[in-house]
Amino acid sequence: MATAEVQSREWYVASYAPIGVPNSDHIKLRTLTLSLQADSIPHGNVAFQILYVSIDPYVRTQLSGLNDGLYLPQISLGQVITAFGIGKVIRSKDTNFSEGEIVMSRICPVAEFGVLPSNLLQKINHAHGVALPDYLSCLGMPGITAWVGIEKIGNAKEGSNVYISAAAGGVGIIAGQLAKVKGCRVVGSVGSDHKVKLLKEECGYDEAFNYRIETDYDAALTKYFPNGIDVYFDNVGGKMLEAVLSHVNHGARIALCGMISEYNKVWTEREGVRNLLNMVGKEVMMKGFMVGSYYNTLRNL
Repeated sequence: MATAEVQSREWYVASYAPIGVPNSDHIKLRTLTLSLQADSIPHGNVAFQILYVSIDPYVRTQLSGLNDGLYLPQISLGQVITAFGIGKVIRSKDTNFSEGEIVMSRICPVAEFGVLPSNLLQKINHAHGVALPDYLSCLGMPGITAWVGIEKIGNAKEGSNVYISAAAGGVGIIAGQLAKVKGCRVVGSVGSDHKVKLLKEECGYDEAFNYRIETDYDAALTKYFPNGIDVYFDNVGGKMLEAVLSHVNHGARIALCGMISEYNKVWTEREGVRNLLNMVGKEVMMKGFMVGSYYNTLRNL
């Protein structure tokens, strides 16, 4: 790219959204001029054109302005939103990165162009023939998250009864397939009949149900888990988590990945779980996790 500057559109936080779904009052688009002159890029930094970004549910927790212990620090007002992303190097002030190389970052700006310190970038060897979006899905954060929940926390074994909520999401859809590879019986809950069909016909799930239609969660879990639940990969929390605790087997493992049913509420309005006593008698292990804490474990495999 021979030009000395580019116009980059980016999404930034204009105001916080403590409750409800963020909208155009909270997230706005602006255009910035980014200089590509050598003396405009700090030493050790790389300028890149952004090709793909992955807008994952955790980003919602950074837009509340509440700092109530959810996930990651809040994005400052006026700052660009960041996410996992992939880009192509267009200028480099680090000899380890060359123009044209493909890079990935966990704090990629949700924009058309960006500049980041090189230590926040990871090269992608595109010669392997893997589609670039796969590095943000099955080979990226969602895939690693699914692996942690099923393998490291869930300890799923052949024959285990595995339940995954939000099963057609970026993490859930991979988690279910990992459990199937291990020989588990896998059931997922989703929000539409189309997603039920997707899980059963394309992703190998044994069963799936639409929680918007089968709204009696206790009855649904009785139907789909006549022999109880051994592993629960929780993406939604709230009433579904409460229902699951009435159907777990002795020694069940619950991986708390996310609680999307609660993200748009202040903490005093979130659903409480009334039957935690079930965890005692059945010696259930329930553990929340942040996938970043497991990256070193993955590298050492």
